[in-house]
Amino acid sequence: MIIELIGLENMPLIKKGDDLSQLILDSVQVQGCDLKEADILVIAETVVSKSEGNCIELDSLKPSLEAEELARKTGKDASLMEAILKHSQEIVKVGKDFIVTETEQGFVCANAGIDESNIKKGCATPLPHNPDQSAAHIRKKIESKLLQKIGVIISDTQGRPFREGAVGVAVGSSGIKTLWDLTGKRDLYGQKLQTTKIAIADELAASASLLMGQANEGIPVVIIRGYDNFDILKDPDANAQQLLRPKKYDVFR
Repeated sequence: MIIELIGLENMPLIKKGDDLSQLILDSVQVQGCDLKEADILVIAETVVSKSEGNCIELDSLKPSLEAEELARKTGKDASLMEAILKHSQEIVKVGKDFIVTETEQGFVCANAGIDESNIKKGCATPLPHNPDQSAAHIRKKIESKLLQKIGVIISDTQGRPFREGAVGVAVGSSGIKTLWDLTGKRDLYGQKLQTTKIAIADELAASASLLMGQANEGIPVVIIRGYDNFDILKDPDANAQQLLRPKKYDVFR
């Protein structure tokens, strides 16, 4: 199996109201790498939020007493703390230089997924309000024009318990399963797998982040081409919520 990663290098800076689907199609055409059946688009959540007008002007927020207290504990800006509170349904852990919360979408991550990079100073982008819905909207618009089936993953960069560094993960998905259940399949020795589930959308998002980078790379969209399991995994009803572990099974909370 050979898998290609193709970064779209001529995407413009995204602003509120931009048609992200059309901008992707335009960029693909200019770059000469036309989308094909079974391609998977991985899109950085920041550009999705920008196109949807989901941005925060931090200076416009009046920090609450709770935000002020969190700012003292973390050493972070009180306005940022207020934004984090507004986009969280639970504070999971607080310490010097960090705050981990459960976002309104159900993801457990630092800063409620709010990103201050790749946006003008004094502003920040929270996660898209409904990343799965955003992914479905982009996929359906592109498929209607190409008449070909594709997958769309919206990715974010997040840390992981017990490991240093951040990796790309899926926060939204459409057209392709996010969780691949291999229970019952046989291993190399013929033994049946008992509980093996693969977070396939996270693996795809992580591979795309190799090209997206975290600084000034300017590649917010990556095409994954040649993934042979697309036909097995394609699913118009799949979504990233399937990756979330129910709280009652979360042994760390």
